Amino acid sequence: MDQPSLFDQPPILLTIPEAARLLSIGRTLTYELIASGDLDVVHIGRAARVPLDAVHDFVANRRAGDTVAPAR
Repeated sequence: MDQPSLFDQPPILLTIPEAARLLSIGRTLTYELIASGDLDVVHIGRAARVPLDAVHDFVANRRAGDTVAPAR
C-alpha cells in the first residue's frame, strides 16, 4: 500500500499571492484583510504566511453572514 508523501499534501502555509489567488481577490485586498484582523497571518522571520485553515475559516465566516467592511 502506498503511503501518501509529505509532498502529496496541500501546503500548510500560503504566501500572500497564493492566499489571494485561492480567495479570488487581489493582493492589496488580502493585505487589507490581514491588517484588519479578518484574515490570520503567521510571521516567520520577515516572511508573512497565511495558514490554509485561516483561508477556510475566513470563507466559512463569510458564509455564516459575517461581512467585511470596505476599506476607506
